[in-house]
Amino acid sequence: MKDILKYLGTWKFWKELIIMTLGMAIAAAAVYYFMVPSKLVLGSISGLSIVVSNLFGMAGIPVKVSWVVMAINAILLVLAWIFIGKEFGAKTVYTALILGPLIDFWEKVFPYENLIEAGQNSVMGDPLLDLICFVLIVSISQTILFSINASTGGLDILAKIVNKYLHFDIGVSVTVAGAIICCTAFAINPFRMVVIGLIGTWMNGLFLDYFMSSINRRKRVCIIARGHEEAIRDYIVGTLERGCSLYDVTGGYSGERGQEIQALLTKDEFANLMEFIKKQDIHAFITAGNVSEIYGRWNRVHHKKVEK
Repeated sequence: MKDILKYLGTWKFWKELIIMTLGMAIAAAAVYYFMVPSKLVLGSISGLSIVVSNLFGMAGIPVKVSWVVMAINAILLVLAWIFIGKEFGAKTVYTALILGPLIDFWEKVFPYENLIEAGQNSVMGDPLLDLICFVLIVSISQTILFSINASTGGLDILAKIVNKYLHFDIGVSVTVAGAIICCTAFAINPFRMVVIGLIGTWMNGLFLDYFMSSINRRKRVCIIARGHEEAIRDYIVGTLERGCSLYDVTGGYSGERGQEIQALLTKDEFANLMEFIKKQDIHAFITAGNVSEIYGRWNRVHHKKVEK
């Protein structure tokens, strides 16, 4: 309990809480302004909620989409607690439970009816444009949340359960679950709209992969600078506070022996390193390439200071 209270008082907790709230506000806006009026159904819990809400409406029972979102997410969170474990998704619990209220927030602040022109049945007036707008905005929201190890809940929980017990890859789990949800739209939408939903589910994966690879992109830097290895190593470790690796190399043309320094840096850190090499007038052979995924201790900010 003391550890929990201590964590609640940290800036990291409040910063991530603000980021999660803003990320989910963006996702809620995408759902309310582009999915709800056009009745688009993509492979998501929000899409399934639109189907359920419309089915209740056909039966003469008005039920808000936001209520259905909260109900389905609550069920999935209970299933996650039972089948995945107590430690899973502390952040997902928060994000999943605030999606419904945030949809209501946008409805009260600025109803989508104000954006729909006469003769149109959606904000953009075309299902394909609504789809593109929704996918772009929700992918940005997902990228923000994934960058702090959070998620929008819903389908992510279902995919993790499928992954754990049926041993599918997580990507396959998301695709299968999303496709099944899309197919439920046959109950309220014509065939054309269902196909658009399936295309949107596929597009969402593509956009998400692109945004995630962009935000996680790092530079793998390889440097050969005979006689200056120690100065460069000291700058990387001492000033940039990043680790590096030293490899013994032999020049294939000259036959000279030396050391190659390898490091993974952010874009700004790479620029600072290049500026340092230039100012020190170090003649070096440098290659750099992009890396989109990094695992392990690299992502710990200033980990050298933490270990002291």
